[in-house]
Amino acid sequence: MKIVIVGSGGRLGAAVARQFREKCYVTTFDRAQLDLADEKQIRHKIDNLDFDILINTAAFTNVDLCEKERDQAFKINAEAPRVLAEIAREKKAKLIHFSTDYVFDGEKHEPYVEEDAARPISVYGESKRKGEENVLAVQDRHLVVRVSWVFGPDRPSFVDAIIKRARESEHVDAITDKFATPTYTLDIAQMLSQFFGDWSRRAPAPDGPWAGRLQGILHFANAGECSWQEYAQHAIDCCHKFGLPLKAKTVAPFKLADMKSFVARRPVYSVLSTVKFTSFTAAPPRSWRDAVAEYVRDHVRE
Repeated sequence: MKIVIVGSGGRLGAAVARQFREKCYVTTFDRAQLDLADEKQIRHKIDNLDFDILINTAAFTNVDLCEKERDQAFKINAEAPRVLAEIAREKKAKLIHFSTDYVFDGEKHEPYVEEDAARPISVYGESKRKGEENVLAVQDRHLVVRVSWVFGPDRPSFVDAIIKRARESEHVDAITDKFATPTYTLDIAQMLSQFFGDWSRRAPAPDGPWAGRLQGILHFANAGECSWQEYAQHAIDCCHKFGLPLKAKTVAPFKLADMKSFVARRPVYSVLSTVKFTSFTAAPPRSWRDAVAEYVRDHVRE
């Protein structure tokens, strides 16, 4: 099977590329190799390739900078996915496009299902929602996967920043009134491999209750939910459990309203329901606590 991965220099793209590289023919593009704000460049570089699956993990993810650079955000997060979807359709291939929990306004206060109305409250969320719409308008067999609070070993994330602060200071704080679910890049990559590892446009879809039905929108996150404070505290607890030296032992609470550096609005509650995913696999994702513990054990060093 031939796979093209866009965004391979990022946290998620690197994990996905590593997952598929052993069993598939994988072509990757990082930010330096492919400018997603340039439609002509996208067509020039991707049109010349033969592939079964095109995976787009790239995005303009700086939520606050998106507020200042709206045009750039929409070029990368909305228009580039449309172009990729069109190229995939022309090649009778499948596009898997990654989106975000920030397409929701956070007012629901219970896990969002795929059918819930998307009401983004930031330019980042608006641009990502438009990207979803553009992908699905091109061809309904394409797949949009929404994820949240992504962490992994290939690029630093919130959990790494917290651990770094805890090494340097006895005082660490984190927001206590914003909720979602951490999602481990290795689990996302494994999920894709499970669904598409043997799939090709040249062969029948694999057997199973989900065969042939993976299209439209799918939510994937580790199980459970937490605030940033709970997330940070668990990471610090794991470090102490595994003998990693930190100065801090507890994470103090901090209110979202007190984050004066934030430019964009963030959804207060954006937990993603994985009921649909579980209906395909008959097994829910593992808990975010287990995933974070594994990450700290295997990838955080003294």
